[in-house]
Order: sequence, then C-alpha cells, then structure tokens
Amino acid sequence: MTMKQSILQGPGPESAAKRIQSQLVALFARRYGTSPSFLVRAPGRVNLIGGHTDYHEGFVLPAALDRAVWLAARPRPDRQVHFYAADLDRTLVFDLRQIEREAIPPALRYLPGVAWALQERGLVLDGMEAVAMGNLPMAAGLSSSAAIEVAAAYAFQRISGFHLDPREMALTCQRAEREFVGMPCGVMDQMVAILGKADHALFIDCRDLTTRPVPLPAGLRLVIVDSGVQRELVNSAYATRQAEGFQAARHLGARVLRDVTPEQLEAARDELPPHIYRRARHVITENRRVLAMVEALERGDLEAVRQLMTASHASLRDDYEVSCPELEALMEIARAQPGVVAARLTGAGWGGCTVNLVWEEAVPAFVPAVVSAYQERTGRVARAHICRAADGVTLYAASR
Repeated sequence: MTMKQSILQGPGPESAAKRIQSQLVALFARRYGTSPSFLVRAPGRVNLIGGHTDYHEGFVLPAALDRAVWLAARPRPDRQVHFYAADLDRTLVFDLRQIEREAIPPALRYLPGVAWALQERGLVLDGMEAVAMGNLPMAAGLSSSAAIEVAAAYAFQRISGFHLDPREMALTCQRAEREFVGMPCGVMDQMVAILGKADHALFIDCRDLTTRPVPLPAGLRLVIVDSGVQRELVNSAYATRQAEGFQAARHLGARVLRDVTPEQLEAARDELPPHIYRRARHVITENRRVLAMVEALERGDLEAVRQLMTASHASLRDDYEVSCPELEALMEIARAQPGVVAARLTGAGWGGCTVNLVWEEAVPAFVPAVVSAYQERTGRVARAHICRAADGVTLYAASR
C-alpha cells in the first residue's frame, strides 16, 4: 500500500488532516535534515453546478473540500527549488533563473509553472525546499492541479515576501496552468481553492471575479464518487469543446457565450452546425441554472436544487457530450438510493466523479450500495469520498 492509499483509506477528513501534517513534517525532516518553516493546505474542489461556463466568463458554484494538497516548505539561500511530490514519489530540482519547461516531466509542471508565472509578473522569488502530499485524489476531476498550484503560490509568497490580492493570485495560477502546463482551463478552480468558505458553496462571476458565499443546508454531505475512469485533459476533447463554444460565439457576434441570450441563439439555430448549436445551448442555459441554484439554496428549496442539478447533468450529457457510460451508471444507481437530494457529474467530464448531495444519516447505506451496484454493472471499482465544504488556502506553523 502506498502512502497516498493509506491516507485515503484512513479515518475521517479531520483525523486524516492531522495525520498528513505529522507525516509531512517527518518526511520533510528525513529528506532535508531539518524541519519545514511552515505548511500550506490548499483544498480540492467540487463544482455543484456550472460546468464549462467558466472559460466563457459565465457563472459557477463550486465548493472547496476538506480533501487537500499539503505542502511543507522552507527557504533556501540560493535560487534553486528542491521539490518532492510524495504521492508520485518524484523529485524535481530547478533553478528559478532558468525554468526550462520541456526539461520538466508533465506531471511535475504545476509548481515550476507557478514560479514561472509569478516571475512573469516581475516578482523576484527566493529558492525553497518543499514536500507535497495529501488526501486529494488525482485525475478524478477534483482539481488536484489547482490545489498544488495554489499551495505553491502561497509558499513562494511566504518565502519571498510579496503579497498578491487573492484574485490576482488565482489568475497567476491559472496562467501557469494554461501557458506552462498546457491546459486551457478557466479560473474557477484556483478561485475556490483560495476563497472557499466552510459549509458554503462559492458563487463566482468568472468575468469580474466577484464572489459570494452561498450556505449549504445543514445535514447534507457532499459524497463524491470516483468512477475510476481517468482522463488526461491536456490531451482530451476539452480544448475541442472550448473551440466549438468560441466558434458559436463568433458566429453570434460575441467574444464569449456569456454575452449571448437564448433568443439570439435560437434565431441563429439554422445557421449553426447542430453540434455547435448544442455546445452553445449548454453554456447559455447552464449560466441561467447557476443563478437559479444560488437562489434555490438561499431560500432552502431542495426540490429546485434537485431539478437544476438533474437538468445540468442532462445538458452536459446531451448538449456538451462530456459524460460516459460509467458516469451514467453512477448517476442512475445514486438517484435510486434513499436520502439523495441531487446528483450530477462534476469536473470536466469524460470520466472522473459524480457529486451527490446526501442526507448525513443516509450516507452509511448510500456508499456501499452505490459502490457494490456500480461494480456489478461495470466491473469497475468506485471510490466514495465523504466530504464537507471547507475553507480555502490556509497556512500553518510546522509544529501544528
């Protein structure tokens, strides 16, 4: 059993977090012969609604999770970075004065990408020694990439003595992922990793980056079920979907689909290839669903929440075509279980996870029922992560 597996299969998130901190400090001491100066925790995220709207400057409603990437760090006297990714058992050493993208393995580009993007802003970075590990599954659609980016950015900020506004920090991390890693992502993941609030979702306007915490009903748990179908988004159809949406926007005289009304789209329906029309319809209607979801949560209307998340999933499946048979199996199984308020695929799609809003008392029966039925139907082993909405990035003393 690997260190990562032992953490994921251990006790609840709070106990796991304390154990991660202890293990991380000990591992840092073994590798570098001293204690770290501080620890950074950056959470993963689950998106409740608002799929593929962020890069069209639309609306999203994610929540930061109590599953996270943890990074222990201390400054170096030179301008080198020595980094050990414990979950990958990979080591990276690079010089801040010459960060060579092509010399860095793709799986390790997130931290040096952040260093590159910060320096592109004109900031001068000091070297550091760092170790990262966590209880956030990778390649599952829970944004482990944004978590390591945000953890790295705040570690560099602490060591190098600069200060960026949280929104500027999120944009810098997004630039790292877009231009250095090569993933054309929106800014949602980095924003919620920084500004998330415990027991709340975070409404984000991806145009002006204004945010508003939205309370989640007491007694509901976020049960995230990993289908076991992994996808590498840099090499997937993600970029194709972006291009299709922008094609529709250009045809309709707009820069992004945020600025196109349903009426304008319907008026031009016959001028667009059918699949381009469907891509645009998803983004435009999804933005409206996000706004309605915020209102539904604020007034405690869980039937409206169910309907909106159901409609969002159907739109992602039929109009944006980012689902897969395994995700559909999970959805059908989950919706049949007692105590489930709502469910949909989460993340970019093509595999990854579903998010299920489940009453706390129903969770002990929900998880084994879904995992067993899914394996019987697909032959795959699903993994369930029982989560709460958590705060965004946090710094800790190493002795914590």
